[in-house]
Amino acid sequence: MRKSDKLTYTIFFIISAIVLTFISLPLIRLFFFLTPQNASVLKSRSVLMSFWNSLSLSFITAVISAVFGVPLAFLMSKRSFGKFERFVETIVDVPLAVPHTVAGIALLFIFGRRGILGAIAYNSFDFKITGTRVAIVLAMLFVSLSYTVDSAREGFKSVDRSLEKAATVLGAPLHSIFGTIYLPLSRSSILSGFMLTWARAISEFGAVVILAYYPMTAPVKIYDAFTQYSLSTSGAIAAYLLLMCMSIFLTLRFAIGEKR
Repeated sequence: MRKSDKLTYTIFFIISAIVLTFISLPLIRLFFFLTPQNASVLKSRSVLMSFWNSLSLSFITAVISAVFGVPLAFLMSKRSFGKFERFVETIVDVPLAVPHTVAGIALLFIFGRRGILGAIAYNSFDFKITGTRVAIVLAMLFVSLSYTVDSAREGFKSVDRSLEKAATVLGAPLHSIFGTIYLPLSRSSILSGFMLTWARAISEFGAVVILAYYPMTAPVKIYDAFTQYSLSTSGAIAAYLLLMCMSIFLTLRFAIGEKR
């Protein structure tokens, strides 16, 4: 290897070490809150319920994202929207760029009691969307759906189109081609998008706290503990949430990796 190449690798490794340290150091510090004394926060029913709300509702969000996002991703990968393709791509990716408090306010105008759909739900069915688990899922879905669509779209794009052409020549209908060619060959991308959506939904705070402060999710509970109690209390809750999430996602990541 040439000296210039070694120097380039050395510089890149130094930069990588800085990035990895920047990411890992705050997380490592948070783990110092995992002590027997701080384990008492897990005895609180409100803390456990907030954990359950975050994990279960974010999982539901990821499932909904897969059901509705994968078909959209397939159409986008085939450029089925024609001259509106860029417009559709922009709409899908806008939630990634919008501040999540802005997203929460925007959703409130739709699903709030006086919102377009919220008013219909309240006046017709006496159901107030805000302040419910439905509102939490809606907020999570808005900010995280893009991850499923973008990941699945890239997976569909990577499929060899000659396989589709061969299946079409043999008379296979589109739904069969989608189910037997595109879905299996894009499985890892779809699963990665599912995990990213789930992870992003778990961590959502801004949009959720505007649509539904109660029932609390874990991020909202951590904020509540920070404002009502102390940094150590909120740090302990955050540490146990981090441990729980890392355990789940590392397990899923290795499981997906072994199936590839």
